[in-house]
Amino acid sequence: MRVPGSKSITNRALICAAMAEGETVLDGALESEDTEVMVVAWQKLGVWIDWDRTAQRMVIRGCGGQPPKSTAELFIANSGTSIRFLTAALAATHGEYYLDGVPRMRERPIGDLLVGLRDWGADIVSRNSDRPDCPPVYLRAEGLRGGPASVRGDISSQFLSGMLMAAPYCREEVLLKVKGDLVSKPYVDMTVRVMECFGVHVERSDHGGYSIPAPQHYVGCQYIIEPDASAASYFLAAAAITGGRVRIEGLSMQALQGDVGFARVLESMGCTLTHATDWIEVEGRAAHGIDVDMNAMSDTVQTLAAVALFADSPTTVRGVAHNRHKETDRIGDLARELRRLGGRVEEHEDGLTIVPKPLQPCRLETYRDHRMAMSLALIAMCVPGCQILDPRCTEKTYPGFFEDLGRLIGQKPKYHYDM
Repeated sequence: MRVPGSKSITNRALICAAMAEGETVLDGALESEDTEVMVVAWQKLGVWIDWDRTAQRMVIRGCGGQPPKSTAELFIANSGTSIRFLTAALAATHGEYYLDGVPRMRERPIGDLLVGLRDWGADIVSRNSDRPDCPPVYLRAEGLRGGPASVRGDISSQFLSGMLMAAPYCREEVLLKVKGDLVSKPYVDMTVRVMECFGVHVERSDHGGYSIPAPQHYVGCQYIIEPDASAASYFLAAAAITGGRVRIEGLSMQALQGDVGFARVLESMGCTLTHATDWIEVEGRAAHGIDVDMNAMSDTVQTLAAVALFADSPTTVRGVAHNRHKETDRIGDLARELRRLGGRVEEHEDGLTIVPKPLQPCRLETYRDHRMAMSLALIAMCVPGCQILDPRCTEKTYPGFFEDLGRLIGQKPKYHYDM
């Protein structure tokens, strides 16, 4: 298998490229709802972007830190990376902006990012009267002062990533401190690596914070986006469930994405892992359950849950309390669907324990969550009679997922549009 480009890297590179001086070429760019939302937002702000979807290539003419259009209402759907990254980036410009999304977006926290940006002088508020720590967001941007600021890291690493990417355009050197435990730290490391590729220098301090000399600016470049490790996890899991063998091409264990570590999780469950500089391969069944902290790869918790149902002993996942604040409650809603299948599931404050039991077919709810749909599809692959409701929610990050899974197992997906 060769999976599409990384959503996380594509959207980070789009922020840097759009704010940069000069032209950027992104090769391997992901075509999905989340990246579409980001591209359309920058285009509405007047940034020129040419997207060859067939070639998976984008050409972006950067705005040099100030979008041509200084007022805009931006619809962000349910893309957490887009609303958090855009809010921070636009705070560093001059203009008036309103960012909103679907109803679920109005339940997803952004308050800690707003507090952090206010430390730098941003005039920014939530326009959500019911949940004032959530979108929509109104921003009267007059640039950012910079200097010291702090941001919580225990709800989402995207708050920190957003502020890091905006930091070069502050007027003064930035000293950014993380409050509390940082979740999904590999995503912050990814952010820093992408920024550095666009010519910005970031220094990590001994106490876990960051300093960024400012003002700096991003410089356009040619950037190759690696395959999406989260997407790869579903196909590696298919091998682990069935005892088969799957090789993911174009991805290495040294990838920027922390989710490549999922292959090691499968190895600890009994699979054989082999890899080289441009592929990762998993073979054999994940025979036994494990106790594992998934904080660094929380987007693959649902994938692991599917594998855990077919092991011969319980699996406990820890360190992912923040998963309740994503596209859906990825602990509570996941537990509900696994129980409907016949699995025994115990919820914990920061994860869950899955006890394998004989499974029964049912109609599986996806909660408009792309990762729920792709993970539950792995179970349906082995439990005849299961149906995945709203399968096209995978368009958020992987529009061709069911077709690719069908090619892998030699069985085309059957869509029932009257469900």
